[in-house]
Amino acid sequence: MNSAPAQHPPVSRRSFLQTATTTASAAALLGATSTRAAVPAAPLTIIDTHTHFYDPARPKGVPWPGKGDAVLYRTMLPKDYRAQPVAQPVTGTVVVEASPLLEDNQWILDLAAKDPFIVGFVGHLDPGTPEFAGHLKRFAANPLFRGIRIGQGALQKGLPQPAFLEDLRGLIQHDLELDVNGGPTLLPLAAQLAAALPALRIVINHNANVKIDGQAPPAAWRDGVRAAAAHANVFCKVSALVEGTGRSDGTAPRAVEFYRPVLDTVWEAFGEDRVIYGSDWPVSERFASLATVQAIVTEYFAAKGRGATEKFFAKNAAAAYKWVKR
Repeated sequence: MNSAPAQHPPVSRRSFLQTATTTASAAALLGATSTRAAVPAAPLTIIDTHTHFYDPARPKGVPWPGKGDAVLYRTMLPKDYRAQPVAQPVTGTVVVEASPLLEDNQWILDLAAKDPFIVGFVGHLDPGTPEFAGHLKRFAANPLFRGIRIGQGALQKGLPQPAFLEDLRGLIQHDLELDVNGGPTLLPLAAQLAAALPALRIVINHNANVKIDGQAPPAAWRDGVRAAAAHANVFCKVSALVEGTGRSDGTAPRAVEFYRPVLDTVWEAFGEDRVIYGSDWPVSERFASLATVQAIVTEYFAAKGRGATEKFFAKNAAAAYKWVKR
């Protein structure tokens, strides 16, 4: 016996147009084809401001990662990053230091000279040391050298020291920025530095490495985010989201809702002009694919509108890093 065809309730013209408009808007934000006009949206410019490149096969090896690291101890170069499948091609990257060795700054700059995909480099130098000013002058002569990164321990130790702050003023003089990396207790230190040097562009790495478990983040972290964001010279790099889950077996969730409590706190504090995209590749490989890393933030920021999405993926990075168009 043949069954009767399924009956569907009639769709009103208003409902149809609302659905079409929503679909078209989402498609346009994600770089797909509009269902209304059938005109491709302009592709997003995506600047990934947190990648690490290195080559353990170099004659002297690398100080990081260790030889026992089965995931990361292998050659990681721009071509390896570009080989990762993602929904939207990445335009360029700002590389962040992964070595305390002075000449490894030059190694990355030499790599960048051969590959225009690298649009900037955040190096490793030690402010507060006698040789800092000379080293800074040397590397700042290369327009691709966009700043330095320091850890929470160095910041905490250096803040009371006049020589440390004077060296950071050297970054301002060279129009460079400062990346800071650490845990949630980094945030009040970043706020203190921002108040002391309001002309210094400061980029907090990895949402200050807050634990992400799908629940409301700790109150102390939320307060710290707001304290740092109160200073207009501080940016937040929305990176290491999947790392925040602690799921180093590659099972970090894809669902945006899992990360929303952290993302909402950062968004509400820093706004659309001071949030920046970074993948933390290849470290992120332990937790999820690069495609997943990109998809989480693409979905979240698409809901904020095309303008906010463009700022997050490239324009805010231009303000913070002044990356080089090549």
